[in-house]
Formats: sequence, C-alpha cells, structure tokens
Amino acid sequence: MASQRTQNYANHARFVPAYHFVLAGLIALSLIGSLVNLYKSFGDHQRLYSASLIVVLELIVLLLFWYCRVFPLKAQDRAIRAEENLRHFVLTGRLLDPRLSVKQIVALRFAPDDEFVALGVRSANENMAPDDIKRAIHSWRADEYRV
Repeated sequence: MASQRTQNYANHARFVPAYHFVLAGLIALSLIGSLVNLYKSFGDHQRLYSASLIVVLELIVLLLFWYCRVFPLKAQDRAIRAEENLRHFVLTGRLLDPRLSVKQIVALRFAPDDEFVALGVRSANENMAPDDIKRAIHSWRADEYRV
C-alpha cells in the first residue's frame, strides 16, 4: 500500500500501530499479570502449577511476537541484498563491495541510481553506519513495499 505522502528519511520507518503498540502492549500487560499471578500463587500448590503454565504460555507468546517480526525481515533483507547487488552490477558491471554489511546494503536501497554507486563506495571505505548512509542520500528513492 503506497502512502499518500512522499517517503523520505524523516518518515521512512514503518510502524503498524495494531502490531507495534496494541499487541505489544497487551502481551506486556499479560506477561506482567501472569508473573503477579505466579507470585501470588506461591504457597498455594493448587494454583502454582496453572500459574506457572500461564507464565510459560506468555513467554511463548512473547517469543512468537518477536520471531514473527524478525524472521520475515531477515528474509526481506536477503532479498534486498540480492536486488541491490543486481542493481549495482547493472550500473557498474561489478558486484557490491563485499565489505558492505547487509544493514548497509539495506540502507543503500534508498539511494537513486545516480547516487548509489558513489555512496556504496563511500559506505564501504568509511564503514558508514546505516543511519549515516540514509542521511547522506540527497534525492530519496522510496521503498513502499518494506514491511
């Protein structure tokens, strides 16, 4: 889904409020509640087992929440690395500098073709941080498909 405003450094981060805030908040509150329940059930062997299971389930939910976000982003980063390597090859006849990390390459995807090659060389030579790479881009190339 394309946004209505032009993407740039200031607004390129993508947040899904229902996921990043509502679901994360509910999971955090549930985990806290399950820990309080576990604490209050010490001394009551009838409740201790079920309270312990609830804490374990909450930890499982927390791990699922984390990995359901991280695994697709890793796969997407690999795809971006391949796309940007191909773009660099088309522009120069050479692959990207192997000193570039995946995070640096992911940041370079926002550079237009006329800035991409030079910024890639500079990023490798100076070992620029991904945020510094994004800030060095003069004419932002939007990526509306990143999740």
